Amino acid sequence: MVGDRLAALIPSLFNHPADRIIVALDGMAPQQALAFSRQLEGLRWVKVGLELFVQAGPGVVAQLREQGRRVFLDLKFHDIPATMAGACRRAAALGAELITVHACSGSEALKAAQAAAVEGAQAAGQPLPTLLAVTVLTSWQEQRMQQELAMAQGIAERVPALAQLAASAGIGGCVCSPLEAAALRRQHPEPFALVTPGIRPKGAAAGDQARVMGPAEAIAAGASQLVIGRPITQAHDPAAAFERCCAELA
Repeated sequence: MVGDRLAALIPSLFNHPADRIIVALDGMAPQQALAFSRQLEGLRWVKVGLELFVQAGPGVVAQLREQGRRVFLDLKFHDIPATMAGACRRAAALGAELITVHACSGSEALKAAQAAAVEGAQAAGQPLPTLLAVTVLTSWQEQRMQQELAMAQGIAERVPALAQLAASAGIGGCVCSPLEAAALRRQHPEPFALVTPGIRPKGAAAGDQARVMGPAEAIAAGASQLVIGRPITQAHDPAAAFERCCAELA
């Protein structure tokens, strides 16, 4: 079966611990982000989020790819189906290999986004991207989410429900808290991708993330790749911090 063949390829996607680490370039000006990416030896993946994309524009994706970096474009698209399809088509044409969409946009929008992303990549001769559905942002705490959003479901119920919605719509993976990775991996075997922010190596501050875990723990729980930002980018020695994360995974 196709799923079995894809699953057999999974180990080859992560031949080195650095393949599992996506360094978030959040909070950086465009030239600073490009310089940081260029200087961090061994870096494979970078995340371009809203702040950097709004300041630098789509060109920053091409510039990072020229450096040999693979790009996770984390813009969390959430709109009507036609708009999400158009956005994902253009994002895939840029060469972004991971693209986030909100699962709560619904199955129709998710299906349209997935089809358009494949179409955009093929038309531009770019690698086929994986769309990642955002379930519940890692900054949410359950009581506040239920109160402010008038939501009866708790996080433990809502995350798998949204992940299932995304998977049924053909989306290739989810962004989730590392604390939810084990349950989602049982629900969705590889090659379904689980990309986890909220990763904090030993000794790192939690910051604005409410649901966090260490790198090795998250991989053991079933995460495919880890998004790590400030513990590396704001470290006294970013290269050493990156190597420590790689060593922890090795």
